Order: sequence, then structure tokens, then C-alpha cells
Amino acid sequence: MRASDLLVRCLENEGVQFIFGVPGEENLDVMDSLLGSQIRFITTRHEQGAAFMADVHGRLSGKAGVCLSTLGPGATNLITGVADANLDHAPLVAISGQVSLDRKSIESHQFIDLLALFKPITKWNSEISLPQMIPEAVRKAFKVAQTEKPGAIHLVLPEDVAAKQIPEEGVFTPLGAQAPFIPEPTAGQVTRAIAVLQAAQHPIILAGNGVARRHAEEAVRRCARTLRIPVVHTFMGKGIMPDSDALSLYTVGLPIRDYATRVMEQADVVIAVGYDFVEYAPCFWNPHRDKRVVHVDVLPAEVDAHYHVAVGVLGDVALSLDRITEGVGPFDAGWAERARTTVFSGLEEEHAAQPTWPLRPQHIVRDLRQALS
Repeated sequence: MRASDLLVRCLENEGVQFIFGVPGEENLDVMDSLLGSQIRFITTRHEQGAAFMADVHGRLSGKAGVCLSTLGPGATNLITGVADANLDHAPLVAISGQVSLDRKSIESHQFIDLLALFKPITKWNSEISLPQMIPEAVRKAFKVAQTEKPGAIHLVLPEDVAAKQIPEEGVFTPLGAQAPFIPEPTAGQVTRAIAVLQAAQHPIILAGNGVARRHAEEAVRRCARTLRIPVVHTFMGKGIMPDSDALSLYTVGLPIRDYATRVMEQADVVIAVGYDFVEYAPCFWNPHRDKRVVHVDVLPAEVDAHYHVAVGVLGDVALSLDRITEGVGPFDAGWAERARTTVFSGLEEEHAAQPTWPLRPQHIVRDLRQALS
């Protein structure tokens, strides 16, 4: 078999169902190997579209989406979608064809140093210069892409390597897929988080993308409803708490002082759950650096002058929230009611206003919702 056949077998071993991309001369061996595969190749009009499709597939499924391009301009067209996946922590594996190894040291048609190009926008990237590297490279690509926090991986496969004939046994077989174990939070972390909340008067939950990634929506709802804590979402956390719930304060995310931001100004403790700074910078909701932050996530918080962590609870997000909830009594319902009224009544007043020209976004969204309901 060819090395490209081994690549496809390794992708099948990872559970890949779709590859989005554009065929080209330098990835023709991979395209031929896909003919007999259960993987469906989705041909796109442009490689940027392929990268974004893989980005969203990974974001929704939790399994790395895969996109394929040829060398040179095909690979550079992937960049925006790959960078978006990396910044938004969506698991993605991009594979690009490349000139044969003997052409890399001389000026060659459409040759670009793809390793240097993709390094700043990926969690990890590598060139497969030998067929026996394929099983390890593919396994590492998917493990790194899907491990918290997820992101983008880029692999380069030179055309002469893809075309090489190899045996079907020994080192030329896929490696077993393994998922990393997410640990439990320590008792000490949970105890300190409970102490911070017991001293709070106006706590608020900031629910981010990590809640959706870790499927911890129900834990957030249990915590909020049991403790009577209002919930504000980042754009990528929208829907964790239903908009119809009396504890939902909808979303924040624009660098303006909207209604949800006004409520956050009154909060003394922010329980940041699965929150990534790239979603909504801390300087927008904690400009005076006066809020105590309980950081609930798989990994420690990044460093930011406006995000001083009072206590970090690291581990399984849902389990962390459930254990914190068990140790804290419910807060005065008046705080959550006032918070909801601030947001809801403010938006209702805007919706009730007479339409203007040009149309305001609030009226467009209202009319669309009415038409679709």
C-alpha cells in the first residue's frame, strides 16, 4: 500500500467521517486513497470555506474536524479558518500537500515554508517526512487538538512521501485512540470557593465556551437555580441557561455598557465557568479590578490584570460546580430578580420604541423571532 493509504486508515481509526477541502496535484494520492474509504470527502469552492466547515464541525461535535488542501495558495487559503479554530478553541486538524522533499532546498513552484507559516496559529504543527511517522503524527494531532483547551493542528505531507510504497504491518498500522482523563477538583479548592461565595452579596455566574465543550450545561443550571444566582453568557456560551429562565441575563460580548454589563458592575463575586478571555476581555466587565473571581475550569486561568483569581477550582467542570453548590445556601431572591428586571425591562423598552431608519438591530431580531416562532 501507499503511505497515503496509511494516512487514511489512521484518520478512520480516529473516527473521522468527513474531510472538507479542495483537491490538487500534491494531494492526489490522498484523494485516491479516499476512494475506498468510509470517509466522505466534501469538495468546497475555496479552502477557507473548508477550514471554517472543519472548525464548526469540531466545535459542534467535540471531535476534530478535518480539512485538506494542496500546497502554496491552497494552504495559505486555510489560514483564516485555522486561526479562528485555534483562537476559539475548536478542535481542528488541517492537512496540506507539499512539494517532494528533494525540491525543498531549491526554488520551486508554489513552495512555501508551511511549518513557519502555520506555527503561530496552531497548538502544534509538523511535517511528515517519513511514512513511518504517520501513525504517531496523526494520533498526536488528534490528541493535542481535542485536549483542553482544544485548538488547531496542521500537518504537512510532501507528495513523494504520500506516494511511497510501504508494507501493511509493523510500524505501518494506526495507533490506538486514547482520550485524556479530566481529574476531579480537590477538596481544598472547593472549600475555598465555598468560603468566597458565603461572603458574597451579589454573586453572578459568567458562563463561557468551556461549559459547552465539557457538556456542563445542566450543572450550571442546577447551581444557578439552587443558589438563586443570575447567569450571564459569552457569545459562545449562549443557550447554557435558556433565555426564558428568570435567572438568565442573556449575553455579554460587545465592548459597550449594555444592560447585562450594568448588572455585572453591581456583582461582588463572579463565578467564571469555562470562560476564555478571547470571548470577552476581563477589562470590559471588571474595569476597576474590584471583583472576586472564582475560576472554574479544567486549566488554570491566564494572567490578566483585570482577572485576579480569588480561588481556582480546577478539574471536571460539572463536578466542580455540583460540589460547590452542595456547600452554599441559596442567596436572597431579590438580587436575581433585580438583575433580570434591569436587563429584561431595558430590552423591552427598546423593542417597544417606534422603528427608525436605518433599522436598529433590536427591531430586526425581534421581527425575525416573531416570524420564526
